[in-house]
Amino acid sequence: MNDTEFHRLADEFYQLLTEKVEPFEDDIDWEVNGSVLELEFADRSKIVINRQEPLHQIWVATKFNGHHFEYKDGPWIDNREGGELLSFLTDAIEKQSGIKVNLTDA
Repeated sequence: MNDTEFHRLADEFYQLLTEKVEPFEDDIDWEVNGSVLELEFADRSKIVINRQEPLHQIWVATKFNGHHFEYKDGPWIDNREGGELLSFLTDAIEKQSGIKVNLTDA
């Protein structure tokens, strides 16, 4: 993958994520600042999503742990545990905030 493809795929992911959390604007604040997308919840905790361009990865930090995801012919896959990014974030948002946002529905 080259940098252009990485940016296109990461942009698509950021767009999808922001569209999915938009209906929860009373419970989830989100902000994109450069390559960082932050989700902030009522308890002021955050999930921070960051593009790592040199590695062509998306890094996710929750209040419980951090994960690195690489694009694998379709989904972004956790390079440590093998899970898929949207499923991971669905679970992480619920665990951290109690909010059920299904990111995997089309």
